[in-house]
Amino acid sequence: MSLMIRGGTVVTADQTIQADVYCENGKVVQFGPNLDVPSNAEIIDAGGQYVMPGGIDPHTHMQLPFMGTVASEDFYTGTAAGLAGGTTCIIDFVIPAPQQSLMEAYKQWREWAEKAVSDYSFHVAVTWWDDSVHKDMGTLVHEYGVNSFKHFMAYKGAIMADDEILVNSFTRAWELGALPTVHAENGELVWQLQRKLLAMGITGPEGHPQSRPPEVEGEAANRAIRIAQTLKTPVYLVHVSAREALEAIVRARNEGQRVFGEVLAGHLVIDDSVYLDQDFTKAAAHVMSPPFRPKDHQRDLWHGLQSGNLQTTATDHCCFCADQKAAGKDNFSKIPNGTGGIENRMEVLWNEGVNTGRLTMNEFVRVTSTNTAQIFNMYPNKGTIAEGADADIVVWDPTATKIISAKTHHQNVDYNIFEGMNVTGTASHTISQGKIVFKDGELIVERGAGRYINRPPFAPYFDAVAKMRDRTSPISVKR
Repeated sequence: MSLMIRGGTVVTADQTIQADVYCENGKVVQFGPNLDVPSNAEIIDAGGQYVMPGGIDPHTHMQLPFMGTVASEDFYTGTAAGLAGGTTCIIDFVIPAPQQSLMEAYKQWREWAEKAVSDYSFHVAVTWWDDSVHKDMGTLVHEYGVNSFKHFMAYKGAIMADDEILVNSFTRAWELGALPTVHAENGELVWQLQRKLLAMGITGPEGHPQSRPPEVEGEAANRAIRIAQTLKTPVYLVHVSAREALEAIVRARNEGQRVFGEVLAGHLVIDDSVYLDQDFTKAAAHVMSPPFRPKDHQRDLWHGLQSGNLQTTATDHCCFCADQKAAGKDNFSKIPNGTGGIENRMEVLWNEGVNTGRLTMNEFVRVTSTNTAQIFNMYPNKGTIAEGADADIVVWDPTATKIISAKTHHQNVDYNIFEGMNVTGTASHTISQGKIVFKDGELIVERGAGRYINRPPFAPYFDAVAKMRDRTSPISVKR
């Protein structure tokens, strides 16, 4: 199959240029002005529009079993919703239960993901530790293309990784050339604050942000970064929501430490007033961890994105419907944590970033696609438009307007955290593997068309710092 995108302005992280893009067999074959159109090519007229790399969401949870229920969005509906918003690839999370084999969990998630309609990859969480976890991490890196491991510092009594697990797993990740990622919240503090608030009679959704104040995130972020610093390993912090966590990242980066930060579209535009809504269903719909913060934190997060101290944008897409959220009607700590957003991430960031002047178009591409591809070793197959790259492309109409609503979105959830937001700039066409999968509001997807993306380890970087680490680390590691 061949496809020609004609007359658009190609925008990548590096350049903006008037050019046609010719795709064949799932790859970009030619890229330049006034290309000849093969007789058998399907043509998209992109005049007056921008042609950009498809979005990559580095943080989703499709079909996740969590807090006594299962996320309403599966790999079919979730990846389809992503395509409708211009996101052509996701990195989801394999989360083993405590004492469950990492390989067993990984194979289960791979089976669930077989119905995906866009490309996908996986981070794998380390939720416990013994010799089998050490071995499985090696198998995942060397045989299954996993190069990142997740650590939840929250959720005491469930999947929380204590400091011992962090040290063991970070060390093993470094040996393998894999990147540790961290959900930074002090799980012990959260648990204690939850007990205190419930004893005071605070049971509604307003108790959720009170039990997870910014200091809880800041402490955990700093601890994870300092552990990584001691072990001489890079570290990636997911869903940075608070000034205190950002400050820890900026300090470390200023000292030359290799620290990466991710921010959610929701944390950039939604504040903590949502938890005060007298309608439990509306307030509970916004319960996620870390929670939405006061407005002044949003300002600092934008500054972090603009300065490059936060490199990626995500959604933490993990949907639970109203009847599932009702499990915490009388106890906020039992409300399933999670919100949606995969369909709206790019249009919200364009509207609030590019349209306001906070981001240039090239910076938009960088934070929605290119940086993720580079950090997680998928570049240049993903994250750019260039000859030989995967033909994952979004044609973006900067003048199109829409009002975001659960009534019209493709996400399999009965609310939308961006409900009522009027955005200017949306995807008119989405191309995945060189095929049009979204066109003028209509999805044209094939169940199971998504491919699993192998991500090689980061051997060159790790080899370069090996001698420095072995000389300076107080922890002896046999390599």
